[in-house]
Amino acid sequence: MINKKDIAIGFAVGVIANILGTLLYILIFSDLSIIESLKVAKEHGHLGSIIALGALLNLGAFFGFLKIRRDERAKGVLIATLLTALVILFIKLF
Repeated sequence: MINKKDIAIGFAVGVIANILGTLLYILIFSDLSIIESLKVAKEHGHLGSIIALGALLNLGAFFGFLKIRRDERAKGVLIATLLTALVILFIKLF
């Protein structure tokens, strides 16, 4: 039986991991503030790439959930990652 609560938890973990990964990348590799870094990235067309690098933390969440046999939560992380891919596609196209 599909447990929607576990999928929702996994989705939330995936979104939060993506946001934290993006912020961590900016804090480590940029001398500018977070807001300024995002503005500059958008102006130069690199915003999608930064978001994609932030999504790397989803790998840890996904495999972590699989390791502890929380497959429904891993599905939620996968859904969050797919949503991230669609957002990146939207940013790149428009």
